[in-house]
Amino acid sequence: MKEFFLGVWEDFYSCFLENGSYMMYLKGLRNTIIMAILACIVGLIIGIVVTIIRVVPKKNKALVVLDKIANLYVTIIRGTPVVLQLFIGYFVIFAAVKTASFIGIKETAGIPVAAVVFGINSGAYMSEILRGGINAVDFGQMEAGRSLGLSWLQTFMRVVLPQSLKSAIPTMFNEFITLVKETSVAGYVGIVDLMKIQKYVTTQNAELYMPLLIIAAIYLIIVLGLQQIQKLIERRLMASDKR
Repeated sequence: MKEFFLGVWEDFYSCFLENGSYMMYLKGLRNTIIMAILACIVGLIIGIVVTIIRVVPKKNKALVVLDKIANLYVTIIRGTPVVLQLFIGYFVIFAAVKTASFIGIKETAGIPVAAVVFGINSGAYMSEILRGGINAVDFGQMEAGRSLGLSWLQTFMRVVLPQSLKSAIPTMFNEFITLVKETSVAGYVGIVDLMKIQKYVTTQNAELYMPLLIIAAIYLIIVLGLQQIQKLIERRLMASDKR
């Protein structure tokens, strides 16, 4: 047993500490976090826009067409794998800018493109989450806003959306946690994310299982940390509801 743990420690030392290997993991972690945060922002913006298009009263043909486009977008994105969307976005749609880096950092090449692709994917799910939150808001809120002289959009943005966001935040946080894990496929197109580091470490140290275990532990720590933040937010929301 002692020899087993000694061997594990030696493998861990060579794959994480020796020759400053931990710096590679930190770079991959940085890129993963940047990608996930940017994708979440893009997804939230897209989700809000798509939600507005889908719930706004269809008073003219333009809104009807936009609604059909929004429905098609949600159907396609939710019906195809995210890795396929990444390949199409990275090598076809955004091929001309796939070498773009984030704030001039060379190791972040391709991250802006991947963030947009992941954001487009997340936007479809965000829109469904927000639509569910809006449906949970009493329709009388909209009528009350309109009776005060506010337009539909003003009532939606000032009254309905804040209440729907409040009820949808826990589910949206789940989507962000899922998004963090989904970014692990970015390495398939050559982006230096956390999963991609495994290839470099394995090539350098001829170790396969230990880099994978280290990366799994890092992802687990991130997710557990986010879950604690989610629980804190949920407690605060529940406390505010009781006031």
